[in-house]
Amino acid sequence: MSISTPQAGGNRRPSKAVAGGKPTTGAKAKSDASAESDAPAKTDAPTKTTTTAKSGGKSGTTTAGGGSKARTAPGGRPGTRTGGSGGGRPGGGNRSGGGNRPPVVPVKVNSGRHWGPIILFTIVGLVAAGIVGFGVYEVQKNNQGWQDKADSIKGVVDYRKTEPNLLKAAQHAYGKVNYPQSPPVGGVHNPNWERCQGDVYPDQIPNENAVHALEHGSVWVTYNPSLAKDQVDKLASKVRGNDFMLMSPYPGLDKPISLQAWGFQLKLDSADDPRIDQFIQDLRVNASMETGATCGQDSQNYVTKTGTDPTNLGQSAAPTAAS
Repeated sequence: MSISTPQAGGNRRPSKAVAGGKPTTGAKAKSDASAESDAPAKTDAPTKTTTTAKSGGKSGTTTAGGGSKARTAPGGRPGTRTGGSGGGRPGGGNRSGGGNRPPVVPVKVNSGRHWGPIILFTIVGLVAAGIVGFGVYEVQKNNQGWQDKADSIKGVVDYRKTEPNLLKAAQHAYGKVNYPQSPPVGGVHNPNWERCQGDVYPDQIPNENAVHALEHGSVWVTYNPSLAKDQVDKLASKVRGNDFMLMSPYPGLDKPISLQAWGFQLKLDSADDPRIDQFIQDLRVNASMETGATCGQDSQNYVTKTGTDPTNLGQSAAPTAAS
């Protein structure tokens, strides 16, 4: 419903606005007014009532329906009050949502960890730990006895532990000896030893004479005759010119290469295997059963004859020289 302020020049009743039509006047308006005095007005759209008043210098406009309310404060200071949620405070301050909220403080967001230095320090720590660990390992290894070092070689067989009684039988004997290992690693042997001053024999040598060389502390390198020439040459380079070393082919060998010291054996597939050098380093001279024994200075006791039958200087012709 809308009520208009009377205009000058007439004593007319306010006209009634009809939704969707023109205002009625005159008798029609009277009858409508009488009819509606007994029942409340009903319209499809929200009505707006505007009242203008003057009282003591204070003016204001009120909008029905709860939208907003503008108000002029006494003394001419304007103010704004916002309806809805919480209202407003006179004097121009705005507040929404009710309650006294603290000021918003900016939150500093961490951009993430700096992984570069963390990774660097981790790597440095691991390297340092590795160096320390390797140093401890080397100290422990250097404090090991030669036999413990030999036992640590992968694939080595220590007959001193597995068959100690066999190796204690180190007596001299003439003739053939049947050895449980092939090639043999110790036991009864011929009174004369095969010369072991870095000798590389082109043919098989007697087991009984070779075992005597082992008793003196030599390392005997044997290989299957089918081994490639370049592999044989590599083996020979490790033997030739080195005292307490000898080398010969060994027919029927079940592996391409086999190394023997008194009580120890290591069988391999290639002359490039680094365990060959380790075996020689740990066992040459160290595995001797006769401290101070030689390999060739006493020309009356060593032999250089090849073949399968054991020989000694008292029963054979002059020895043939090894290559």
